[in-house]
Amino acid sequence: METVTKFQERFNECLRFSGAKQVDLARAANVSKQCISDYKKGKSVPSIDTLYLICKYLDVSADYLLGLED
Repeated sequence: METVTKFQERFNECLRFSGAKQVDLARAANVSKQCISDYKKGKSVPSIDTLYLICKYLDVSADYLLGLED
């Protein structure tokens, strides 16, 4: 599976599981709500700094989000 697709799949899964609102995640990750929407749709992927903040907020590893571990 392509990395962007795997990230998109797992990002959406973690977002649903956590019950987090996109606007709250955007605020915590210092990005716009549109960026979060683009990540959900697979239109873009976060920078390493943003990925770190997303992982902290969602309490998940970057390896999991990127499809490097299950």
